[in-house]
Amino acid sequence: MYKIDFTHPCHVHFIGIGGISMSGFAELLHSAGFTVSGSDNTESLITEHLEELGIRIVYEQAAANITPDIDFVVYTAAIHPNNPEFSKAMADGIPMLERAEMVGQIMKNYETAIAVAGTHGKTTTTSMLSHILLAGDLDPTISVGGILKALHGNIRIGKSGNFLTEACEYTNSFLKFNPTMGVILNIEAEHLDFFKDLNDIRHSFLQFAHLLPENGVLVINGDIENYTEITKGLACPYLTYSLADSTCNLFAANISYDENGHGSFDVIYNGAELGRVALHVVGTHNISNALAAIGIALSLHIDMEHIKEGLATFGGTDRRFQYKGDLKGITVIDDYAHHPTEIKATLTAAKRLNKPVWCVFQPHTYSRTKAFLKDFAQALSLADKIVLADIYSAREVDTDEISSRDLQKELQDLGKNVWYFPSFDEIEDFLLENCSNGDLLITMGAGNIVSVGEDLLGL
Repeated sequence: MYKIDFTHPCHVHFIGIGGISMSGFAELLHSAGFTVSGSDNTESLITEHLEELGIRIVYEQAAANITPDIDFVVYTAAIHPNNPEFSKAMADGIPMLERAEMVGQIMKNYETAIAVAGTHGKTTTTSMLSHILLAGDLDPTISVGGILKALHGNIRIGKSGNFLTEACEYTNSFLKFNPTMGVILNIEAEHLDFFKDLNDIRHSFLQFAHLLPENGVLVINGDIENYTEITKGLACPYLTYSLADSTCNLFAANISYDENGHGSFDVIYNGAELGRVALHVVGTHNISNALAAIGIALSLHIDMEHIKEGLATFGGTDRRFQYKGDLKGITVIDDYAHHPTEIKATLTAAKRLNKPVWCVFQPHTYSRTKAFLKDFAQALSLADKIVLADIYSAREVDTDEISSRDLQKELQDLGKNVWYFPSFDEIEDFLLENCSNGDLLITMGAGNIVSVGEDLLGL
């Protein structure tokens, strides 16, 4: 494998530079003195920002973009060998690094490299921890999988030895990382187009945990079933947290919610009360995420006042129960939830606001929809009224085995008010005619469903 020499910056080319993760690391390498170029299919605010920094971007992926002066190429798992730039780089013998391999090498440049893993909640927990590290003046370098207001984007380049990033399990990307501190938020069946089953996923998280060195630490959710299978034989110490088990190292006691659904709780650490934390994000799941962030912060010896300050200033990231605006008394929220567990958590939080809840859901990938069809229906049934869009294919091809109409039937069998429309225009017209003053409207999914709410609001 090609080794990046940070003492001798060279020319790196990113295939798909506009991605939320790729763009951040392109900026990081640019700041380290590397000559950075890249390609993408479309312009965006992210690519415009990179161009303003002086990074050359071509909006077409073509073999001609691979020039002899390029020293190595970075690509994502979504780039296939028939991609013209990938093919040309291979033919020319230019060294190539998959994105996760590059991130793993970057992590080696930091004394403390924190990786936040889990089936759900990675972006939110990484963002919470970002706020805590900033409040504690640790001057971290941060890569987060969303736009975080505190960073004015998705990347922060610090000057300390502290690095923080998300660690995604899909295609076992996180096994190419080199963390010194790790978080495991949860382990559930997901990405079954890659993993065989839940046991296969658990094995990957086991391998992730065992990446940590002796002087590292693992923070793991004690509510994970048989979590000791993951921690058994670890070289490093580990710290558990829980919403249910008060014998875990960290426990949230005396949980309460304000009128906006924001949680607050007493932090109990090894039996001692450290103080009360107030969050400005909704839902019980975010209390669990906060405990994970607190676990890392305590392991870094950040004092409780800075922890409370950091969490108090965190108001969420883009597409995580994000307030988009009001339309004739209708509150419009957008959320990235695309797995039944995430949907349940989001809709449970929404119900705390005591408003009629409309959920406009766009299933994400055919394989996920097929694998969790009944689970999706059960989770979505928490909404008062459900509107379904077509499945967002992402990386997959439609084989006519599953459709949103199948999900509609499951919801109808549960006695729910549910509608399906094949186009966003039809969805928007229906919502304008049927939503009422005082309703809560949530656009939900990992695809482009966010545009429905934005169109309604004229954003």
